[in-house]
Amino acid sequence: MGELKAASAQHYSQRDRPSVDPELLIRMALIGRIYAIRSESRLCEELRYNLAYRWFCRLSAEASVPHHSTFSKNRHGRFRDAGVFRLLFENTVRRCITKGLVAGKDAAIDASLIAADASCQRKVLPVNLPDASCATRPVREWLADQARASAQLSGTTKGFAGVSHR
Repeated sequence: MGELKAASAQHYSQRDRPSVDPELLIRMALIGRIYAIRSESRLCEELRYNLAYRWFCRLSAEASVPHHSTFSKNRHGRFRDAGVFRLLFENTVRRCITKGLVAGKDAAIDASLIAADASCQRKVLPVNLPDASCATRPVREWLADQARASAQLSGTTKGFAGVSHR
């Protein structure tokens, strides 16, 4: 976890009040994913009472739990910009290879063919799509990511076609 602190250090101010430890937030996020706690408010509530969760997060019985809005600010800002979760994943894989738990030679890819209920006749043209500014923030971010990826592939900034043809 030391690498994570170094990766996210530039996103924390040395002035004002001290920031919440990124390691604590990542440990809390892991608990949320492992135990399928979808709500950040619920996760913070669970952490207040569950001693096993507190132990994993290295919180003493007296320590306060961060406010649930802290997760949102870090997940959509500092952690995304620093690539913290990718760094955590890559370090975990590297450690597994070092310990001999995985060979690091092969990759399993699911290439299942799934019949889609789609056709070119029912394709929605980009001009007929609803206004993206009315969408929620995660949808707007996803659309922006898709437009960036499409622009990198095609060399333009015009958005993606939405359908691939054989």
